[in-house]
Amino acid sequence: MFRDIKAIAFDADDTLWVNEPFFRKAEQEFCKLMEDYLPEAESNRLLFEMEMQNLPLYGYGIKPFTLSLIEAAIKYSEGRVSIAAIDELIERGKAMLNEPVEVLEGIEETLKQLNGDYELVMATKGDLLDQERKLIKSGLEPYFHHIEIVSDKTEKQYSKLVKHLDIKPEQFLMVGNSVKSDILPVLNIGAHAFHIPFHTTWEHELVKEPVEHPRFRLLSSATEMIDILKS
Repeated sequence: MFRDIKAIAFDADDTLWVNEPFFRKAEQEFCKLMEDYLPEAESNRLLFEMEMQNLPLYGYGIKPFTLSLIEAAIKYSEGRVSIAAIDELIERGKAMLNEPVEVLEGIEETLKQLNGDYELVMATKGDLLDQERKLIKSGLEPYFHHIEIVSDKTEKQYSKLVKHLDIKPEQFLMVGNSVKSDILPVLNIGAHAFHIPFHTTWEHELVKEPVEHPRFRLLSSATEMIDILKS
């Protein structure tokens, strides 16, 4: 099944390193900031609505998220939120950008084992500067032959990546934590996909239906890939 694979692409956030918990912490701080104006559940819901509204314009990443925090605070407080509170949200965004990069367990071992046998790619979405920064700080950059940072992960983007790598879809494997972004579009173009769930997932990336496909595998850790691919 996997003997023809020539290139393996890894998602970055919450596949290579920890990311989503920083957003959850910022959301909690936002809700606390807004408690004089809205109940916590309502603050969470309205913030998510604001993010979805801004997504086509701003894209993914910490900087777009920070802009949504500020806009939501102003809009849902009806302009009553203080300048000090806005400054606090800006500082929260900066703090997120400066968080240390925590590589997930088993990732470096897996990359070491696969390096040389496959063309390894980091394929992720988000802010170019932020993702490049995290890759360098992670120490994982030397393992990758190619870096692909896109505004969104779609069938069209994956097809372009496969073409750029000069391989066929059946020779491409994507590894990631998001079924919506890393798995379904890849399977739809005829490639392979391994899903490694992360304990925290953004609501926008959730898919309720389980995936059943011959080119799909659900893994509990990255190191499982080694036995699957080398067997």
